[in-house]
Amino acid sequence: MDAELLPWAVRLRAERRRRLWSQKEMARRLVEAADDETRKCLPVRETIIRRIKAYEAGHNQPRDPYRLLYTRVFDISEAELFDMPQTPSRPALDDVLARLPDSDTLTSRLPRTGRRIGMSTIADLSAAVHRLRLADDMLAGGDLLQPAFRELDAATRLYREATYSENTGRALLCRIGEFAQITGWVASDAGHHEQAAKTYRLGIWAAQGAGDGTLQSNLLGSLAYQITNVGDPNEGVTLAHAAVDAAGPHAPARARALAWDRVAWAHVQVGEADAAMRALGQAGAALADHSDEDEPAYLYWVNAHELQIMEARAYTELRRPLRAVPLLTDVLHHYDATHARELALYLSWLAVALADANEPEEAARTALRMFDLSKDLASDRTVRRHRVVLDRLAPYRDVPHVREVIEQCR
Repeated sequence: MDAELLPWAVRLRAERRRRLWSQKEMARRLVEAADDETRKCLPVRETIIRRIKAYEAGHNQPRDPYRLLYTRVFDISEAELFDMPQTPSRPALDDVLARLPDSDTLTSRLPRTGRRIGMSTIADLSAAVHRLRLADDMLAGGDLLQPAFRELDAATRLYREATYSENTGRALLCRIGEFAQITGWVASDAGHHEQAAKTYRLGIWAAQGAGDGTLQSNLLGSLAYQITNVGDPNEGVTLAHAAVDAAGPHAPARARALAWDRVAWAHVQVGEADAAMRALGQAGAALADHSDEDEPAYLYWVNAHELQIMEARAYTELRRPLRAVPLLTDVLHHYDATHARELALYLSWLAVALADANEPEEAARTALRMFDLSKDLASDRTVRRHRVVLDRLAPYRDVPHVREVIEQCR
């Protein structure tokens, strides 16, 4: 399983795929990187391709001359590619869950005197929660806060008051967990972070009760993402790794990719660049396994573009603008003004990366576009990004266009 691959194997495959090279193309480039004397000693191309497959599967680590050739082709140091990291000990999933405060929203069960419900009600709830997710694609948290909590409250009341079979009860807990995830996300975007954290914890409790590790992973990852951004990033790292553990190696590919994506972001925020890059490699390796497998509807948005955005954001935060700018420029072509919040957020990272690349005029133009898109959005996330962008532009305020944008946007 990809989740169990050695870090160097993940890095070799991730670096190749990041460049959109096939294994055949990789073999060609390794040969080209060799000097004349070394090239004479290399086997035929088919043998090199087999070696590449074995390396990326973790069967054996490259030795010279292949180690040297890999470093030349990727322009990455041998230590960064092949060293085995010292992995810090992390609390087990059960220990992490035990530290989360209990939610009494569902545990204080009332006598169930209401109507009996069946799977048709579950189907209605599934449709309702997915409508809420799609609405979140277009609207900001402040616009969805009340309807989201209204839907979540209705689902929890059904659990407390209705009667149902054991199977229906488990399915109802899953729907409550899904409502809690999107409602927590909406609350977080609206700036209600404590309320969001409580809602995520309710969802984690429901997912545990239903025995749904994939849903539990999604909720833990969402909570980790919020705590990483507005709380203690080290706690975010712990929760993000717990999300990976909750998903396990047999979860749907996109669930594993999302969990590793959250791990990468948490490590970025604590300044652990190597750990972040390894996690991005794991996310890419997991997503590469995606096919037509049966998976929850809430994973619909996890795709290669989203991983590319996270990679670009990671490079921006780590002050590597020459890597971030091309990635962001490419991926922004896939978003339009109907996704105003996401487009504004991604433009904010592009503006920061351009400023770090000493391109103040282009950074200012990008910032102005971001401000115009987000000025009417009820989103705490875009407000926070406004401040970051303006602070990053401040050293260039002597540039006329930058000064004009700063004065206009403050």
